[in-house]
Amino acid sequence: MQVNSAVSTDSAAIERFDVVIVGAGISGIGCAHMLRQRCPELSFVILDAMDSYGGTWLIHKYPGARSDSDLFTFGYQFKPWTSKPIASREEILDYLGSVIEDAELAPHIRFRHKVRSAAWSSQSHSWRLDVTADSEHGAEPESKQIEASFLWMCQGYYRHDKGYTPKWPGLERFKGDVIHPQHWPDTVDLSGKRVVVIGSGATAATLIPSLADQCGHVTMLQRTPTFFATGRNADALAEELRKLEIDEAWIHEIMRRKVVRDRAELIDRARSNPDGLKAQLIAGVKACLPEGFDAERHFTPPYKPLQQRVAFVPDGDLFKAIRGGKASVVTDHIAEIDEAGIQLQSGDRLDCDVIVTATGFDLSVMGEIPFTVDEQAVNFAETVSYRGTMFTGVPNMAWVYGYGRYSWTLRAELIGTFVCNLLNHMRASQARSVAPKLRPSDAGMSIQPWVDTEDLNAGYLLRGLDRMPKRGDKPEWQHSQDYLYESQVLPTIDLTDPVFSYGY
Repeated sequence: MQVNSAVSTDSAAIERFDVVIVGAGISGIGCAHMLRQRCPELSFVILDAMDSYGGTWLIHKYPGARSDSDLFTFGYQFKPWTSKPIASREEILDYLGSVIEDAELAPHIRFRHKVRSAAWSSQSHSWRLDVTADSEHGAEPESKQIEASFLWMCQGYYRHDKGYTPKWPGLERFKGDVIHPQHWPDTVDLSGKRVVVIGSGATAATLIPSLADQCGHVTMLQRTPTFFATGRNADALAEELRKLEIDEAWIHEIMRRKVVRDRAELIDRARSNPDGLKAQLIAGVKACLPEGFDAERHFTPPYKPLQQRVAFVPDGDLFKAIRGGKASVVTDHIAEIDEAGIQLQSGDRLDCDVIVTATGFDLSVMGEIPFTVDEQAVNFAETVSYRGTMFTGVPNMAWVYGYGRYSWTLRAELIGTFVCNLLNHMRASQARSVAPKLRPSDAGMSIQPWVDTEDLNAGYLLRGLDRMPKRGDKPEWQHSQDYLYESQVLPTIDLTDPVFSYGY
């Protein structure tokens, strides 16, 4: 791989880079920072379809938007987090902005650049990207071609352009506002209005206490309860270390290790004693609710803890809204929606002025970009994933897909280390391409879905699992979801292993 630059051909100007990173969210920014540190001789560009950096945190403008992972691990290892563990959208965007400034990444980011297709040529050992560049001043979009020796997909795992809303009978008849949190309007007046938030996950738990202070009343309508945990939005150890005037970089590293250990112990408990953990979580919620509240009905999920994410409620704000009478919970199924509200299968109804569909999102595989390899369309559902980040038959490409139980950033950084090691190995060995391949010893290996749905069964995964790459029954052919294991393995991968097929 060699440093490239913009060149002119007979047909058009084609910009060429060693690495193209797709996405300027937490993965793309972190991986670009690592690339600059570990592979400083490689040229790169970050392409993002949106108007600015932040990804999820740019899109999610709904009231109270905040992290559902602690910022000691959701933040980067190289950038200490110095505020409360659970951070607001604004705090996260400020943090990401400071990383861009510190690493001087701004000149390398192209906003409003949407990748329309990605075509690999074995002849040139490169990706050709068709890109649409929108002007911020309303001019006609410009079509561009960008060539990359290596493509690093950091665009996330869900569709940014449209949130998931189930097809409820009669929704189109409703006379009030219907809002999906992913597309929260810049101006909406909820004063005195009756609001129903459909959903029970982290988004609903975040929205409801914020809406409770704006509207007449807010009701959380859920089909299935979610596991919640609550506590102070603070950490006693971090507070004590700051009192001792310990350097923030040390505090950050200590807290990352503590959070990882605590999470690993929680995962072990969820597997070894799910009933005990379930009882503990439910008891913690009951303690925050008013006397006589039916926690058995409204806050007791039918699945095991950590099969889906446990939503953290900082300082119990959701339960305070319920206890104060500003919010209520209804567990039922929707029969239909009419002009004035929601008819429930139980026979009850909820009259309302606004419906908020906090019903999740649709899975996006590689940003829904059409991929071809030597003019043959790639169906990622027919590939097998190497460590959940590279795919059989697809050269010089890596995808960042995080964890279901740990913070996303922990895995983004592990993949960043692996990709930088791989790029340096290719440069040293003068390899121009690499793709994982099944070895003779893998013949007859059981090929399975991306995840074990008995272990992880989030709704977005179940809805899109048939579109995802496959996994094998050997560790190298899986996204293990185990940070402790991967933190030992990914940085030390033998890049001469026959699993890697290099081209020269």
